[in-house]
Amino acid sequence: MSAPAAGAASAVLDFDDILVEIGEFGRFQRRNYLLICLPVLFAAANSLSYVFTAGSPTYRCYVPECDKLDDAEYGADWVSIAVPGSWSKRGHFTPSTCERFVANDGHFESSSDPWSAWPLDQCFAENFTTETERCHQFVYGSSERTIVQQWGLQCPENLWKMAFVGTVHFAGLVVGTALSGYLADRYGRKHIFLFCIVFMALTGVAQALSWDYISFLFFALLNAVGTSGVYPLAFIIGVEMVGPRKREMSSIVLNYFYAVGEALLGLSVFLPDWRQLQLALSVPPLICVAYFWLVPESVRWLLARNRREQAGVIIRRAAKVNRRDISVELMASFKQQELDAETSQEDDVEGGLHVQKDDKIWLAIKEVAGSPALMGRYAILLLIWAVNAIVYYGLSLNATSLSGNKYLNFALVCLVEIPGYSLAWLFLRRFGRRVALSGSLLLCSITCVASGFVTLGANWLVVTLFLVGKLGITSSFAVIYTFTAEMMPTVIRSGGVGVMSTFARFGAMLAPFVPLLASYYEPLPLLLFGTLSLVAGLLSLLLPETFNRKLPDTVEEAIALGK
Repeated sequence: MSAPAAGAASAVLDFDDILVEIGEFGRFQRRNYLLICLPVLFAAANSLSYVFTAGSPTYRCYVPECDKLDDAEYGADWVSIAVPGSWSKRGHFTPSTCERFVANDGHFESSSDPWSAWPLDQCFAENFTTETERCHQFVYGSSERTIVQQWGLQCPENLWKMAFVGTVHFAGLVVGTALSGYLADRYGRKHIFLFCIVFMALTGVAQALSWDYISFLFFALLNAVGTSGVYPLAFIIGVEMVGPRKREMSSIVLNYFYAVGEALLGLSVFLPDWRQLQLALSVPPLICVAYFWLVPESVRWLLARNRREQAGVIIRRAAKVNRRDISVELMASFKQQELDAETSQEDDVEGGLHVQKDDKIWLAIKEVAGSPALMGRYAILLLIWAVNAIVYYGLSLNATSLSGNKYLNFALVCLVEIPGYSLAWLFLRRFGRRVALSGSLLLCSITCVASGFVTLGANWLVVTLFLVGKLGITSSFAVIYTFTAEMMPTVIRSGGVGVMSTFARFGAMLAPFVPLLASYYEPLPLLLFGTLSLVAGLLSLLLPETFNRKLPDTVEEAIALGK
């Protein structure tokens, strides 16, 4: 299509103007938005399920001289004299996992059954020596059952296998995020979204049926590949179906669903067996197969691919459901421009200028690469995405002051993200994208630096600063998704957000190593988080404001955002 024709099409078929006419967030959009949010609940839960399925339960050595065979108690009063361990400042004893003290045979009273437990009054310190030995039977502190018991992965030498599950999971996220974004730009948002949901469900079921550690890793990798595409594509579909004034709402509410989905894992206290938990998270999403008939394709994507007649059908349906009238002239233009597009393509073929639709993505990428302005913006966005991931996951790993019931703590740490998303929503509506992003990062920076200097102070103050820092970085993460999507042209929007998210996953891989810096200087991890957030917050002020601006459909429109 020639440049003038393209410009005319853009003028007539400005989808933001169409949305104003048929309703920016009417009944049609609300119904479909709810449908795309539901699988996000299960994607969020699947993305963190390994924390519980591959977690290390509380256990200690089984001491046959003192433990009752059928009713062994993890925290029995005599444990500290039979099992080595450590005492907390509050007088709580934590026993070693795989070592016990050797029994003192000189104090052992004969019994008709040498394997029966001693009477409780004989479990004294003199009954054991100070020498230790390894054990191969264990007493667990709860009914929780993970892959540790399933495949005998107890003791420190197997801890790396538990950590490696997380590494494999992040590797799957890296592959899946980039792949799903590209495929969604090429084959459509809807089809790849549905494929990711079903793939996540099927590999999750396969993970629950794993027969050994290697098969568990394999299916965990595949499950992460599927899971990683659900949220980004739901986000893109949500942003593309609503009008300019509703975009921030569509992105923030989706994050509410994600936070609740993560927190639902706290209910795994009622499903202590890891196989049952994984099945409970994987089977329900299979219902989403019905979305093939219920959820429409993104109209913006159809228009970008010159499928105006299909887009017109969806727009007419949306107008009918929203009880809005749409002008006959506008709908007639869809058919006319479809014919114009076909005629233009025929002329291009005759002139040797025919370009495949799939090549539009690569042409747009080349245009972006040739624009110093866009390359500069996207480089800043990459840095901010990486900082968000490092600080977000790093704060979670560094939250050692949050003690107590691990299921409740996990749920609370996830739910505290909801105020962060609410803060982002408020900032987005009141101050625009740029100030919202910078303000969230600077809030996180201030609280991280402050908590770094009070690590030895009052526990409540450390916890409060941690939660405020987590709130700030959560708000930043919510804003950066909206901000990035609004700076990307339609033809590469999904792939662009996918690339940014993928780069963030690499940043997340560094997060587990940051707390190790505390061995050199205790406040260093939090000071590093604060410094990174400060740099990212200042750089974000160099980005163009996109608040109440139409989504760019072409690279030229994306460049014009900064003018």
